[in-house]
Amino acid sequence: MTDFLLELRSEEIPARMQAGARAELDKLFRAQMSAAGIAFGDLTIWSTPRRLALIAKGLPQATAAVSEELKGPRSSAPPQALEGFLRKTGLTQDQLEDRDGVWFAVIDKPGRATAEVLAEAIPAIVRAFAWPKSMRWGRESASSESLRWVRPLSGIVAIFGEELVPCEIGGIASGFATRGHRFHCPGEITIGSASDYAEKLRACHVIVDHEERQAIIRDGAAKAAADAGLSLVADEGLVIENAGLTEWPVPLLGRFDEAFLEVPPEVIQLTARVNQKYFVVNGADGKLANGFVCTANIDAKDGGAEIVAGNEKVLAARLSDARFFWEQDQKKALAQHAEKLANITFHEKLGTVADKVERVAKLAEWLASEGIVPNCDPALARQAAELAKADLVTEMVGEFPELQGLMGGYYARAEGLPQAVADAIRDHYKPVGQGDDVPTAPVTVAVALADKLDILFAFFAARERPTGSKDPFALRRATLASVSLILSNGMRLSLLAVAEKANEICDNFYRALWLNGVSDYGSMQPKGSQLAPLNESHATFAYELLDFFADRLKVQQREAGVRHDLIDAVFALGGEDDLVRLLARVKALQAFMATEDGANLLAGYKRAANILKQANIVVAPAEAGAAGSSAPNTTAPAFAGATEMDKALLAALDAAEPAAAAAVAEERFTDAMAALASLRAPIDAFFDGVMVNDPDEAVRAYRLGLLSRFTAAVHGVADFSKIES
Repeated sequence: MTDFLLELRSEEIPARMQAGARAELDKLFRAQMSAAGIAFGDLTIWSTPRRLALIAKGLPQATAAVSEELKGPRSSAPPQALEGFLRKTGLTQDQLEDRDGVWFAVIDKPGRATAEVLAEAIPAIVRAFAWPKSMRWGRESASSESLRWVRPLSGIVAIFGEELVPCEIGGIASGFATRGHRFHCPGEITIGSASDYAEKLRACHVIVDHEERQAIIRDGAAKAAADAGLSLVADEGLVIENAGLTEWPVPLLGRFDEAFLEVPPEVIQLTARVNQKYFVVNGADGKLANGFVCTANIDAKDGGAEIVAGNEKVLAARLSDARFFWEQDQKKALAQHAEKLANITFHEKLGTVADKVERVAKLAEWLASEGIVPNCDPALARQAAELAKADLVTEMVGEFPELQGLMGGYYARAEGLPQAVADAIRDHYKPVGQGDDVPTAPVTVAVALADKLDILFAFFAARERPTGSKDPFALRRATLASVSLILSNGMRLSLLAVAEKANEICDNFYRALWLNGVSDYGSMQPKGSQLAPLNESHATFAYELLDFFADRLKVQQREAGVRHDLIDAVFALGGEDDLVRLLARVKALQAFMATEDGANLLAGYKRAANILKQANIVVAPAEAGAAGSSAPNTTAPAFAGATEMDKALLAALDAAEPAAAAAVAEERFTDAMAALASLRAPIDAFFDGVMVNDPDEAVRAYRLGLLSRFTAAVHGVADFSKIES
């Protein structure tokens, strides 16, 4: 068994593309070897800014010889069929075997030298390589058929054992030579085999293993900070990025003027991280200190003093800009900044950002005043909503869009606004993703929920809903965030009622969007104009939004182990748009379905539903209006000659129906399930002891009525037809 080394050397590969490049090289190499029938052992792939390297261990010297057998036409088939088979196999008739009147071709394929397979595979891998962005270069770049690579490819090392694998692509021939560090060892290095590759490069100041470079940066940066009595602010993404920018990483500690600490720490960290790829450090008090760690790509003779000095000057200039933005923005109150929002279009159908802010302010104030968000001051909710987007037009957010909301909170505090308002401005975008903190402060909750509900109401009314995998306005994320806010804070609200009230307090804005089908905001009717009444099409829009919430709720609850079919079973009842109540019912239903009573009751329900369907009887109240006859009344005493099973089921229904209905009305869903459980034994005994489709028409009608009452009682809690067995 022999090891194989492949190095593809180029100009600097962007750090963000290196992980994907390693995965692509792994995939393409495995595909080539699989197609050739070559098995191998461990596969190691490394990357540096200037090279991709692959070492495959345990390759055979040659592929195995194989014998392939192909079945052909019958020997009595027309000559044309035999001729076609011969063309396909490349054989003559005397080379075929006649087995029981059928022609067979046995084709022996000799093994090939693995080096030959590799020589063909390398160009194929390079040409098939998928980069997020690639380029052509040199004279050949005029042709669209010329070689493409992320940056100009400059060298190929391909060694099988200790022998060169000869190949050429784009005028670049494989060889034994590579190059070391661009500054420490720019000359050529001769590689003898895969076994000495990494160590020869290390001797020339190149650490080819990206994970080793990451460890050096991670540990070295922490040590550099600790040696100065500081602690490194961990940033694994920055570790990976710096490892992708260096071949010989050397972490170095630098300082900046303490006066810059007047700027919010998030600004300093973002300036250092995004612009300069620096780590920041905390002092002994846990607060941001006036230090940073940069990663040099050279082992400087002076210990990095000049490198640090140069980086300190660059960072000082960046921080000066940040401080200028910070000071300039505070020369105006947030309310003055907010005036500029009228000049920013939110969406062509939805008006300006200022229009959106006004809708959110009205909705947040209403959520607070109605007690939907408990203990929330309506005036503070409105004030926070009116200022929540003001920082979008500040200099700081213009430079660092990631800081929107956060900077608004800082400016609000600096302006002396109430703490609750500042916190709401800061956090109203939350939660922004799975795992993010969900706000609980009342004013923040009111503004955050109002902001997201306006997005959903407006875009659904404007018929800009997600389709397939496309969600350009992040409506799925807004829905998940709304669900998290509602459930985490236990807010009791009807989504349909909120949608209608939001439309009312926003001067029929959402209804106008839907009914008028506007293509742009300017063509909408004036506020207060006469609009068509709420009709079936608008109701359809509202229920489409509710269905969208149901789908997102299933996604959100999947990780909590809640079954999606049970959510469907509760939603299918209709009229259930209180997410807190709905989820409480679903969880009680899931606990019940995990019991023997639940499983048996489901089986009994499905049997009853099938019998009723065959009799053309409406299965449940939820299907009212469907074609079919109504079930006979079974509230009267049982017919003469009724069996004990008939009487027992009737008595059980008389007890369970009101008990379950009362429990559901009082939101005692566990008690409602217990009431259903009391039907399990009577329905089992009923099916075991009587014939539903009795020859006597009166008996048959009465028993069908019992089954209709049974399914209706079950449907009072959940639509069991939606539950998977």
